[in-house]
Amino acid sequence: MHNSQTNPESIQEIPAQTTMTMEEFLENDLEGYEYIKGELVPMSPPSMEHGEISINIIRYLDLHVHTHQLGRLYTAETTFQLEDRLVKPDVAFVSNDRLPENRRKGSPIPPDLAVEIVSPTDKQYDVTEKALAYLKSGTRLVWVIEPVAKTVMVYRSESDFTLLSCEDTLTGEDVVEGFACPVAQLFE
Repeated sequence: MHNSQTNPESIQEIPAQTTMTMEEFLENDLEGYEYIKGELVPMSPPSMEHGEISINIIRYLDLHVHTHQLGRLYTAETTFQLEDRLVKPDVAFVSNDRLPENRRKGSPIPPDLAVEIVSPTDKQYDVTEKALAYLKSGTRLVWVIEPVAKTVMVYRSESDFTLLSCEDTLTGEDVVEGFACPVAQLFE
């Protein structure tokens, strides 16, 4: 997960225009930024650990999704619309029956599954708020991966969430049916 609370030296220079319309953001799709309620929000650059966890998720999840022809996975470069936000989840899944016809631009719909990996600069409040924004917009399942504690918080709704540790198995539930992976494998 990326956050606006970053070290200014660690991100690209902030554009002169820090507020814009959603349409302007979609036209420019500024690398390293998300769009939240009319504001450009810089994303913290991912660490090597973040990249390794992302690859592990993609490795296991994509094999299952591709083998069973369930839909498509998207990486952190892909923009998804969540009401008044344009966000770039670390990994996202969209089922076949929800794939937009025009996929030459960012997605006008939220993903079915959003995966966010917590960065060292993320604040718990922001992480939880983003997970709930996904759910409010129609995302059915959110996985928030915490590298330090080696845990995954699985959000199904505002009041239905579960914390998984390395002894547990992460599943796709009814969103990515049949997917299962030991949590420990995400951190190898």
